[in-house]
Amino acid sequence: MARRTSSAAVPGGAARALAVRYLEQWAAAPGPGGHPGDPGIPVLAELTGDGAPAAAAAVAAWARTAGRGPAHPGLHDGGLAGTLVGLRLGARFHPALGPVADRLGAHLGDRLPHYRTHDVAFPDYDLISGPAGTLLALSATGAETERLGPLAAHLALLCDDKELPRLRTGQYAHHPHLAWCHGRINTGMGHGVAGVAAALTAALRRGAPDAALAPALTRATRWLIRRAHDDDRCVRTWPGADLGTPPPRAAQPRQAWCYGTPGVAWALWDAADALGDTVAAEWAAAAFTTLAEHYDEGFHLFGDSAGDRLGLCHGATGVLAVADCFDRYAGLPAATALKERLVAHVTARLTTPPPADWPADLLNGLPGVLGALLTAGHRDAPRAWLACLGLR
Repeated sequence: MARRTSSAAVPGGAARALAVRYLEQWAAAPGPGGHPGDPGIPVLAELTGDGAPAAAAAVAAWARTAGRGPAHPGLHDGGLAGTLVGLRLGARFHPALGPVADRLGAHLGDRLPHYRTHDVAFPDYDLISGPAGTLLALSATGAETERLGPLAAHLALLCDDKELPRLRTGQYAHHPHLAWCHGRINTGMGHGVAGVAAALTAALRRGAPDAALAPALTRATRWLIRRAHDDDRCVRTWPGADLGTPPPRAAQPRQAWCYGTPGVAWALWDAADALGDTVAAEWAAAAFTTLAEHYDEGFHLFGDSAGDRLGLCHGATGVLAVADCFDRYAGLPAATALKERLVAHVTARLTTPPPADWPADLLNGLPGVLGALLTAGHRDAPRAWLACLGLR
């Protein structure tokens, strides 16, 4: 499949200057918000490069509280897998963090929690708080392939049937925010089948020793393809969860990394690429093209906060990061054009100093926004951190 990178670049000097200023301020007064151990600060430090003393100072401040979060094994929301990514990146500035990362990686790889295999909740499988994210973190930080095995086997088991019944949630009947997902199979990258597919793809690329991985990944991708539909804005997309009935054609504004075409189409394309399935890869690229050609910043970007509108999870930079991957690895012209549009859109809306209420976490905070800009704008920028999004 084609591999190409566009020559478009973020105004890197301005983005890097803002990143350095932010790291200086954060090192002096860590905060606000976020979870201790979230990898946002080390990611941004890595992307500013060795020449910024602020990067080393910010990582040192971050490391003093790393591990004081909720201590679940997940990748985001203060989980230990996210801390592992941060420690591994931070060791570039402070080598003493390397052995700490080694011990934490061994802990996460050797001690599999008790995960449900039916009537599941998000922490039983997903990318945000569950084993899909932990597997992505271990894959990205160089864990031995044997340590990937138990997590990969668990996710493969959850995909042992073409209808994926084991991924049907069963813990949210009375949840104030998640009841909509109870009894359904989530489709998204953050909490759904796309995130599971991304983790299985990473394990397959790393050569995890399990013959069940490729068949499980194939079932997951086929399930996602069957759930796609075209909305009334001509975007091929997915509902947040399998509805059991034909989805409404009315366009939904949430087209983001977490839900909708960007994250799901990338998970499908990358899985097909790893499996050598050119037909499925072309189908996924065509799906993303429909979004890129009909993307409407006025409709698809919304929310009360800058994080909602610009952040990685819900906002413009999550779509930008996905477009960058399609541009770089699939050579997709529509992705190149969307990438350039979103670089301009985000850059025009960054303020100096940034809003005081932005958290320092990767998914919703300024580190993720600046990280996406710096990565998309420079061909040689470090990319290992993108595993935190199921990207590469």
